[in-house]
Amino acid sequence: MPPALINLVYLLAAVLFILALRGLAHPRTAVRGNLLGALGMLLAIVVTLLDRRIVGFEVILAGLVVGAGVGALLAVRIQMTAMPQMVALLNGFGGGASLLVAGAALLEAAAAEAGVPLVQLTVATVASGLIGAVTFWGSLVAFGKLQGLIPEQAVVFPGQLPANAALGLVALGFGAWLVADPAATGVYWGVVAAASVLGVGLVIPIGGADMPVAIALLNAYSGLAAAATGFVLGNNALIIAGSLVGASGIILTRIMCKAMNRSLANVLTGAIAAGQAGPSADQVYAGRVKAATAEEVAMLFDTARRVAIVPGYGMAVSQAQYAVRDLANLLESREIEVTFAIHPVAGRMPGHMNVLLAEAQIPYDKLKTLEEANPAFEQTDVALVIGANDVVNPVARTDPGSPIAGMPILDVDRARTVVVIKRSLSPGFAGIPNPLFAADNTLMFFGDGKQAVLDLIAAVKES
Repeated sequence: MPPALINLVYLLAAVLFILALRGLAHPRTAVRGNLLGALGMLLAIVVTLLDRRIVGFEVILAGLVVGAGVGALLAVRIQMTAMPQMVALLNGFGGGASLLVAGAALLEAAAAEAGVPLVQLTVATVASGLIGAVTFWGSLVAFGKLQGLIPEQAVVFPGQLPANAALGLVALGFGAWLVADPAATGVYWGVVAAASVLGVGLVIPIGGADMPVAIALLNAYSGLAAAATGFVLGNNALIIAGSLVGASGIILTRIMCKAMNRSLANVLTGAIAAGQAGPSADQVYAGRVKAATAEEVAMLFDTARRVAIVPGYGMAVSQAQYAVRDLANLLESREIEVTFAIHPVAGRMPGHMNVLLAEAQIPYDKLKTLEEANPAFEQTDVALVIGANDVVNPVARTDPGSPIAGMPILDVDRARTVVVIKRSLSPGFAGIPNPLFAADNTLMFFGDGKQAVLDLIAAVKES
């Protein structure tokens, strides 16, 4: 194909990518945005295959068959509750593909002694290998934490930051060597090796509750690795797509950090602000916690006109989203207004609660953001909290010495009555007690999230 036509199609694909991002910005247009992005990628792939620089299609066809088979298998077998793990793996695969493609292009250029100017090629290759390796191994660690294969808690040790800095310098040193001596192509794998260890070192200090930030950041890394590989290959579509993914991932990372009132450095080091020594759990809870039965909660629903459901990680773990939908439908059949208040960092990936509720086919207009939900809590009769802790802890609003001081929370404590479904009074990621659980207007309904909601459904039907 003529280069001008190739670039024209790449430009069209880029426009579709931009429109896709616009569509993905809102749940109502997310499906259309996803389709536009897929169409743009299809155009980019087709025109690349028609490019005369493709040597043979046998290996490409084999890759398509294997990739499509693995993708179809994952799509069928992976549950929506495991979507954070899936996203982590996809980020890692993107980074791994980038570093392998860049390495192959470097070897090909060295053998042919032609093509892209060596400085441009080697600099882009080093960037692709470094970022791609960090993304691949960091994503595997994130997957392991989310899947429970390795401890979910932050893993920190003395000298961790200097060790990571040293690994980064080693990777950059190998990269400088390759740029200075492009013939030493084996040095590229030194960059990859050092960056691989660095990727592990960067993610192990991140605790499970901070995974939304880690997932967003790794997504940005995968985009930047793809953009660097685009420079290696001279592929404009890859440069544009990678840049868009990288930029959107960085913006999303910033949004996640802001939602927790923490800096990115604080998240990456697994640190929670020490704050002042607050009251112990015994001081907060002793003699104040009121346990409720399903029948008692059902009686509250009998007189309620407005109910706000606040899903948290406990809903995801117990896979209670379908039971929650059934409860919401049951309450609405009794002319009770039901909404869902979503905290941006609830769960283990950006939009985790939105994904689960969408799977259960809960209408988008019932999902309220933190900014939309908070003004309505004072007019809410019952706030039903399912497996959430830190994101509803009023200490963030009332105690400036708390580790979570200033963190935007859902103001469920301002509802007339709060019902909290939780296994126990154990603290959240911040490690502090939650006065909400002992508040005068709070009832604790202890138990597994899904079973507790099913018990509520049965009790409401009998009331």
